[in-house]
Amino acid sequence: MAHALNPSPAAVTGASSGTNQPDLDSAEIWQARADLAACFRMAARYGLEEGICNHFSAVVPGYDDLFIVNPYGYAFRELTASKLLICDLHGNVVSGEGQPEATAFYIHARIHKRIPRARVAFHTHMPYATALSMTEGDPLIFAGQTSLKFYGRTAFDRDYNGLALDESEGDRIAAAAGDADIIFMKNHGVMVLAPNIAEAWDDLYYLERAAEVQVLALSTGRDVKPVDPAIAERAYRQMREGDPESARLHLASVRRQLDVEEPDYAR
Repeated sequence: MAHALNPSPAAVTGASSGTNQPDLDSAEIWQARADLAACFRMAARYGLEEGICNHFSAVVPGYDDLFIVNPYGYAFRELTASKLLICDLHGNVVSGEGQPEATAFYIHARIHKRIPRARVAFHTHMPYATALSMTEGDPLIFAGQTSLKFYGRTAFDRDYNGLALDESEGDRIAAAAGDADIIFMKNHGVMVLAPNIAEAWDDLYYLERAAEVQVLALSTGRDVKPVDPAIAERAYRQMREGDPESARLHLASVRRQLDVEEPDYAR
Protein backbone atom coordinates (compact mmCIF):
# COMPACT_ATOMS: atom_id res chain seq x y z
CA MET A 1 0.00 0.00 0.00
CA ALA A 2 2.95 2.35 0.56
CA HIS A 3 4.65 4.07 -2.38
CA ALA A 4 8.25 5.25 -2.69
CA LEU A 5 8.69 8.93 -3.46
CA ASN A 6 10.32 9.75 -6.78
CA PRO A 7 12.47 12.74 -5.80
CA SER A 8 13.02 15.71 -8.04
CA PRO A 9 16.21 15.65 -10.17
CA ALA A 10 17.77 18.14 -7.72
CA ALA A 11 17.23 15.88 -4.71
CA VAL A 12 20.46 14.72 -3.11
CA THR A 13 20.26 12.55 -0.01
CA GLY A 14 22.22 14.04 2.88
CA ALA A 15 22.72 17.45 1.27
CA SER A 16 20.54 20.53 1.12
CA SER A 17 19.72 22.40 -2.05
CA GLY A 18 21.24 25.83 -2.41
CA THR A 19 24.47 27.26 -1.08
CA ASN A 20 23.42 27.98 2.50
CA GLN A 21 23.71 24.79 4.49
CA PRO A 22 21.32 24.63 7.46
CA ASP A 23 22.69 23.82 10.89
CA LEU A 24 20.76 20.65 11.74
CA ASP A 25 22.89 19.48 14.67
CA SER A 26 21.55 21.75 17.39
CA ALA A 27 20.32 20.40 20.72
CA GLU A 28 16.83 21.74 19.99
CA ILE A 29 16.59 19.83 16.72
CA TRP A 30 17.90 16.64 18.32
CA GLN A 31 15.28 17.04 21.05
CA ALA A 32 12.59 17.21 18.36
CA ARG A 33 13.98 14.11 16.68
CA ALA A 34 14.00 12.17 19.95
CA ASP A 35 10.51 13.35 20.93
CA LEU A 36 9.18 12.29 17.53
CA ALA A 37 10.93 8.92 17.74
CA ALA A 38 9.35 8.37 21.15
CA CYS A 39 5.91 9.02 19.64
CA PHE A 40 6.54 6.47 16.89
CA ARG A 41 7.60 3.83 19.42
CA MET A 42 4.65 4.36 21.75
CA ALA A 43 2.20 4.52 18.85
CA ALA A 44 3.49 1.09 17.81
CA ARG A 45 2.88 -0.25 21.33
CA TYR A 46 -0.72 0.92 21.19
CA GLY A 47 -1.33 -0.48 17.71
CA LEU A 48 -1.88 2.94 16.15
CA GLU A 49 0.28 2.30 13.08
CA GLU A 50 -0.41 0.26 9.94
CA GLY A 51 2.62 -1.62 8.60
CA ILE A 52 5.02 0.89 7.05
CA CYS A 53 2.28 3.20 5.72
CA ASN A 54 1.56 5.84 8.37
CA HIS A 55 3.61 8.96 9.07
CA PHE A 56 4.36 11.69 11.59
CA SER A 57 6.09 14.97 10.78
CA ALA A 58 7.29 18.08 12.59
CA VAL A 59 8.63 21.37 11.27
CA VAL A 60 12.35 21.66 12.10
CA PRO A 61 12.90 24.18 14.91
CA GLY A 62 14.29 27.34 13.34
CA TYR A 63 13.59 26.26 9.74
CA ASP A 64 10.03 26.75 8.54
CA ASP A 65 10.83 25.24 5.14
CA LEU A 66 12.13 21.92 6.52
CA PHE A 67 10.33 19.09 8.28
CA ILE A 68 11.26 15.87 10.06
CA VAL A 69 9.48 12.73 8.83
CA ASN A 70 9.88 8.96 9.00
CA PRO A 71 11.70 7.20 6.12
CA TYR A 72 9.95 4.83 3.74
CA GLY A 73 10.18 1.15 4.59
CA TYR A 74 10.34 1.20 8.41
CA ALA A 75 7.69 0.16 10.91
CA PHE A 76 7.16 2.61 13.76
CA ARG A 77 8.78 0.24 16.28
CA GLU A 78 12.05 0.30 14.27
CA LEU A 79 12.50 4.07 14.23
CA THR A 80 15.12 6.00 16.14
CA ALA A 81 15.94 9.69 16.35
CA SER A 82 18.86 9.31 13.93
CA LYS A 83 16.84 7.34 11.36
CA LEU A 84 14.36 10.16 10.85
CA LEU A 85 14.73 12.28 7.72
CA ILE A 86 14.77 16.03 7.32
CA CYS A 87 13.20 17.12 4.03
CA ASP A 88 12.48 20.39 2.34
CA LEU A 89 9.09 21.24 0.86
CA HIS A 90 10.19 20.18 -2.63
CA GLY A 91 10.93 16.52 -1.88
CA ASN A 92 14.65 16.86 -1.27
CA VAL A 93 16.17 14.99 1.67
CA VAL A 94 18.59 17.37 3.37
CA SER A 95 19.54 15.05 6.25
CA GLY A 96 19.28 11.31 6.65
CA GLU A 97 19.39 8.17 4.55
CA GLY A 98 16.49 7.10 2.36
CA GLN A 99 13.35 8.84 1.14
CA PRO A 100 9.97 9.61 2.66
CA GLU A 101 7.02 7.52 1.55
CA ALA A 102 5.27 9.30 -1.33
CA THR A 103 1.96 10.03 0.40
CA ALA A 104 3.88 11.14 3.50
CA PHE A 105 5.62 13.79 1.44
CA TYR A 106 2.63 14.99 -0.57
CA ILE A 107 0.35 15.23 2.46
CA HIS A 108 2.76 16.59 5.04
CA ALA A 109 4.73 19.01 2.87
CA ARG A 110 1.55 20.67 1.65
CA ILE A 111 -0.01 20.82 5.12
CA HIS A 112 3.09 22.44 6.61
CA LYS A 113 3.22 24.89 3.71
CA ARG A 114 -0.49 25.72 3.58
CA ILE A 115 -1.26 25.66 7.34
CA PRO A 116 1.55 27.48 9.19
CA ARG A 117 -0.01 26.78 12.61
CA ALA A 118 0.43 23.04 11.93
CA ARG A 119 3.97 22.69 13.21
CA VAL A 120 3.31 18.99 13.70
CA ALA A 121 1.13 16.59 11.70
CA PHE A 122 0.39 12.99 12.69
CA HIS A 123 -1.41 10.76 10.19
CA THR A 124 -2.58 7.26 11.06
CA HIS A 125 -5.03 4.57 10.08
CA MET A 126 -5.52 3.74 13.77
CA PRO A 127 -8.39 1.26 13.94
CA TYR A 128 -11.17 2.82 16.00
CA ALA A 129 -10.90 6.36 14.63
CA THR A 130 -10.57 5.00 11.10
CA ALA A 131 -13.64 2.82 11.63
CA LEU A 132 -15.63 5.92 12.51
CA SER A 133 -14.38 7.63 9.33
CA MET A 134 -16.09 4.84 7.36
CA THR A 135 -19.56 5.29 8.85
CA GLU A 136 -22.50 7.50 7.93
CA GLY A 137 -22.76 10.90 9.56
CA ASP A 138 -20.20 12.82 11.59
CA PRO A 139 -17.58 10.48 13.03
CA LEU A 140 -17.55 11.59 16.67
CA ILE A 141 -20.60 11.57 18.90
CA PHE A 142 -19.75 13.89 21.77
CA ALA A 143 -21.12 11.51 24.38
CA GLY A 144 -18.06 10.41 26.34
CA GLN A 145 -15.99 12.78 28.46
CA THR A 146 -12.79 12.02 26.55
CA SER A 147 -14.47 12.97 23.26
CA LEU A 148 -15.21 16.45 24.64
CA LYS A 149 -11.50 17.24 24.35
CA PHE A 150 -12.20 17.48 20.62
CA TYR A 151 -15.49 19.38 20.75
CA GLY A 152 -15.49 22.02 18.02
CA ARG A 153 -11.98 21.03 16.90
CA THR A 154 -12.76 18.46 14.21
CA ALA A 155 -13.29 18.55 10.46
CA PHE A 156 -14.51 15.77 8.20
CA ASP A 157 -13.01 15.42 4.72
CA ARG A 158 -15.96 13.64 3.13
CA ASP A 159 -14.41 13.28 -0.34
CA TYR A 160 -12.09 10.28 -0.46
CA ASN A 161 -10.00 10.78 -3.59
CA GLY A 162 -7.55 7.89 -3.68
CA LEU A 163 -3.89 8.01 -2.71
CA ALA A 164 -2.14 11.35 -2.23
CA LEU A 165 0.47 11.02 -4.97
CA ASP A 166 0.68 14.65 -6.08
CA GLU A 167 0.60 18.14 -4.64
CA SER A 168 -3.01 18.76 -5.62
CA GLU A 169 -4.28 16.04 -3.29
CA GLY A 170 -2.13 17.36 -0.46
CA ASP A 171 -3.55 20.83 -1.09
CA ARG A 172 -7.09 19.44 -1.12
CA ILE A 173 -6.59 17.76 2.27
CA ALA A 174 -5.04 20.95 3.69
CA ALA A 175 -8.04 22.96 2.48
CA ALA A 176 -10.44 20.45 4.03
CA ALA A 177 -8.75 20.92 7.40
CA GLY A 178 -9.83 24.55 7.63
CA ASP A 179 -9.32 25.73 11.21
CA ALA A 180 -9.63 22.24 12.70
CA ASP A 181 -6.99 20.36 14.66
CA ILE A 182 -8.43 16.91 13.91
CA ILE A 183 -9.33 15.77 10.40
CA PHE A 184 -11.33 12.61 9.85
CA MET A 185 -10.52 11.52 6.30
CA LYS A 186 -13.44 9.59 4.80
CA ASN A 187 -12.64 5.93 4.07
CA HIS A 188 -9.01 6.60 5.01
CA GLY A 189 -7.91 7.59 8.52
CA VAL A 190 -7.21 10.64 10.63
CA MET A 191 -4.83 13.58 10.76
CA VAL A 192 -3.87 15.43 13.93
CA LEU A 193 -2.43 18.95 13.62
CA ALA A 194 -0.74 20.64 16.56
CA PRO A 195 1.66 23.44 17.54
CA ASN A 196 4.18 21.00 19.03
CA ILE A 197 4.99 17.29 19.28
CA ALA A 198 3.65 16.84 22.82
CA GLU A 199 0.21 18.19 21.97
CA ALA A 200 0.07 16.14 18.76
CA TRP A 201 0.84 12.98 20.72
CA ASP A 202 -1.70 13.82 23.42
CA ASP A 203 -4.45 14.44 20.87
CA LEU A 204 -3.62 11.31 18.87
CA TYR A 205 -3.73 9.10 21.96
CA TYR A 206 -6.97 10.49 23.38
CA LEU A 207 -8.65 10.62 19.97
CA GLU A 208 -8.25 6.87 19.58
CA ARG A 209 -9.42 6.31 23.16
CA ALA A 210 -12.53 8.42 22.49
CA ALA A 211 -13.18 6.53 19.25
CA GLU A 212 -12.70 3.16 20.97
CA VAL A 213 -15.24 3.95 23.70
CA GLN A 214 -17.72 5.20 21.10
CA VAL A 215 -17.39 2.01 19.04
CA LEU A 216 -17.96 -0.05 22.20
CA ALA A 217 -21.02 2.01 23.12
CA LEU A 218 -22.49 1.64 19.63
CA SER A 219 -21.85 -2.10 19.71
CA THR A 220 -24.37 -2.47 22.54
CA GLY A 221 -27.13 -1.59 20.11
CA ARG A 222 -28.49 0.98 22.52
CA ASP A 223 -28.86 4.67 21.66
CA VAL A 224 -25.78 6.77 22.43
CA LYS A 225 -26.83 10.05 24.03
CA PRO A 226 -24.65 13.10 23.33
CA VAL A 227 -23.76 15.53 26.10
CA ASP A 228 -25.81 18.72 26.11
CA PRO A 229 -23.98 21.19 23.80
CA ALA A 230 -23.64 23.90 26.44
CA ILE A 231 -22.08 21.45 28.89
CA ALA A 232 -19.90 19.97 26.14
CA GLU A 233 -18.59 23.44 25.30
CA ARG A 234 -17.84 24.18 28.94
CA ALA A 235 -16.06 20.85 29.46
CA TYR A 236 -14.04 21.40 26.27
CA ARG A 237 -12.85 24.78 27.54
CA GLN A 238 -11.94 23.29 30.91
CA MET A 239 -9.87 20.58 29.22
CA ARG A 240 -8.17 22.90 26.75
CA GLU A 241 -7.03 25.23 29.52
CA GLY A 242 -4.78 22.52 30.92
CA ASP A 243 -3.95 20.71 27.68
CA PRO A 244 -0.48 22.18 26.96
CA GLU A 245 0.92 21.23 30.36
CA SER A 246 -0.89 17.91 30.44
CA ALA A 247 0.50 17.09 26.98
CA ARG A 248 4.03 18.02 28.05
CA LEU A 249 3.78 15.71 31.05
CA HIS A 250 2.23 12.95 28.93
CA LEU A 251 5.14 12.97 26.48
CA ALA A 252 7.63 13.11 29.36
CA SER A 253 5.96 10.00 30.78
CA VAL A 254 6.27 8.26 27.41
CA ARG A 255 9.96 9.07 27.25
CA ARG A 256 10.60 7.84 30.81
CA GLN A 257 9.01 4.50 29.97
CA LEU A 258 11.02 4.18 26.77
CA ASP A 259 14.25 5.26 28.47
CA VAL A 260 13.93 2.13 30.61
CA GLU A 261 12.41 -0.33 28.16
CA GLU A 262 13.52 0.79 24.65
CA PRO A 263 16.35 3.29 25.15
CA ASP A 264 17.59 2.91 21.58
CA TYR A 265 14.72 5.13 20.38
CA ALA A 266 16.76 8.22 21.31
CA ARG A 267 19.87 7.20 19.38
